[in-house]
Amino acid sequence: MRNTERRPRGIGDLWIRLIILVLAALLLIALQISGNLRPLQSAVTQLASPAQLSATGVTASIADFFESLLQLRTLQQDAAELSARNAQMQAEINTLLEVETENEQLRSMLNFAQSRPRLELRGAQIVARVIGEESTNFLDSILIDLGRVHGIEVGMPVVTDRGLVGRISDVTDTASKILLLTDPSSSASALLSISRLNGVVSGSPGGELIMDFIPQGPTFEEGETVLTSGLGGRFPKGIVIGTVTRIDSQPNAVFQRAVVEPSVDFGSLELVLVITNFDPNEVLPDFDLQPAAVLTGTAVITGTDTVTTTAEPAGEAP
Repeated sequence: MRNTERRPRGIGDLWIRLIILVLAALLLIALQISGNLRPLQSAVTQLASPAQLSATGVTASIADFFESLLQLRTLQQDAAELSARNAQMQAEINTLLEVETENEQLRSMLNFAQSRPRLELRGAQIVARVIGEESTNFLDSILIDLGRVHGIEVGMPVVTDRGLVGRISDVTDTASKILLLTDPSSSASALLSISRLNGVVSGSPGGELIMDFIPQGPTFEEGETVLTSGLGGRFPKGIVIGTVTRIDSQPNAVFQRAVVEPSVDFGSLELVLVITNFDPNEVLPDFDLQPAAVLTGTAVITGTDTVTTTAEPAGEAP
């Protein structure tokens, strides 16, 4: 069998190897100085170039990969910062738009108040909308942030710059409830602006306004503006209610009816004005219900909002 055991190397072997390495180094230095090593260098370079280029390419690819990862992380951070900044700016824009909308509403309210200097108006903000059902009917009302301590009383008219909203139906110390004109239990004496015909506008379960008790005979047209007439003393005269959109006139009926589109958008109310100095007993000029008679009596409002008047012919007035 072959003996595989290694013999320990002596000091002489190490010296021989060291001398060989020194002589090889001296030889290479001599060849380098004399220029005889260049062909060998060229051959080695040609042989090593592909491997070197491959190694360089792999190294560059790895460096590019890690650099791309770093750039991707940086881009993600920048995108997150931009997204947060965009959300902040959008919130600021929404706030400014809300402020502008509120300022526009306040300017409209101010113009409305200035156009009616005789009325004392108290601005209020809608704090809640109450839509409830009782055993008798469907109630549609809203709550405002003014109450008894602010001088608000039951029965006070409520308006916006666009027209009639309703009246105060309930009051606490710091809040009040407004019964909207669209409620079936609400009504207002009304006047057609062009034909000067009187009637009563009331709400309906479907949310429409119906002008009833319009005298039969005289004609009027769709598109006429409906105003409060002041009869009955419940609302001041001349406040816009809406516009006639449909007429229901039956040949044998005693009265005509009309559907009225409200001038107020009851679904988007935010600010309202409460008329605090309106005197329900204030004497207001009356309008003819019939050509042959002039109403000179005092209008009375019953508990169900029915308008009744005592009329005397103009020639027989005391």
